[in-house]
Amino acid sequence: MPLAPAGVRRLIIAPAVVLLAVGLLATLPVWLLLALAASPLVPGHLRVPRLVFLAIVYIVWDAAALVALFVLWIASGFGWKIRNPAFQRAHYVLTGKFLGVLFWLARWSLHLTVEVVGTDPDTAVPGRPEIVVSRHAGPGDSFILIHALANWFDREPRIVLKATLQWDPAVDVLLNRLPNRFISPGRGRSGSLEEEVGELADGLDDNDAFVIFPEGGNFTPRRRIKAIAWLRARGLADMAERAEGLRNLLPPKPGGLSAAIEAAPDAGVIFVAHTGLDRLMTVADVWRELPMDKQLIMRFWSVPPEEVPAGEQERVDWLYDWWARIDAWIEENRPAARPLGTDWTARRRGPREQTQEPSEL
Repeated sequence: MPLAPAGVRRLIIAPAVVLLAVGLLATLPVWLLLALAASPLVPGHLRVPRLVFLAIVYIVWDAAALVALFVLWIASGFGWKIRNPAFQRAHYVLTGKFLGVLFWLARWSLHLTVEVVGTDPDTAVPGRPEIVVSRHAGPGDSFILIHALANWFDREPRIVLKATLQWDPAVDVLLNRLPNRFISPGRGRSGSLEEEVGELADGLDDNDAFVIFPEGGNFTPRRRIKAIAWLRARGLADMAERAEGLRNLLPPKPGGLSAAIEAAPDAGVIFVAHTGLDRLMTVADVWRELPMDKQLIMRFWSVPPEEVPAGEQERVDWLYDWWARIDAWIEENRPAARPLGTDWTARRRGPREQTQEPSEL
């Protein structure tokens, strides 16, 4: 579905979401009573009320973010100073606050826990820009990763993400005010997609985190088969053969990551793997999985700049080596349902299985 023009998204869709949120809040008891009445007709413990609650919460969250962004726009002189450092920082703070609220609500309503796994040598060096390379397994993982970067590690993320995400009004307004890049495969705004990625990664400072998803989309068995066939059709037999060994990931596209490394040679590289929300990509998936009692396990590996390969082919091999390692880790760490009564806070598992906040990136 083609993306609506920016004017339509900002002047029609965004206000409509705010009005919808007001209407839902005004009639909230009615919706909850209807959901409770329908609950006995559907298998699963309070499945309908949970989904209705989630939907209303997300719309209200989106609307509240839009109102806050509108206030910032007015305070900046009706957009005049919206790009200056003070207002950019204000937008990053707002991002962290709203993602923190969304994360808390998800934990509370879905019984979701997040466990960050790794020992101290695997954490990155504070005060150094980082390129964060993550698998892609649905919108939920993206929200949690950015929440972790902004709130746990005090980073200012720059993100490469799909243009279709601009259908969400808050995401559209907020991320277009910050140095991010929405891309449509095959339709770069200024040359190739690699050039756009390189432009975005240029000038990273010591608290920036450049976030990229080399798969280019969520994993499905069908996409995996198509991606391998695409590699073979272009004579990339070695890459296709290595991709056939991946069971949980799509073959990575090395061009964007290589462009980011070229633009930010002093940055370290953080590889991120996670399991737990792999199957939650659509509303139907959320419906099927409720009630969840899920545990999301995140694993961070840090590669210092001096260990990042310099040659193009060496980087391709290096990325595929990491993808094989991440694929194996995912296979070994598929989480079971969270036992009832478990604390819902995020925790980091260290050498002694101690519970603590994640270390700095």
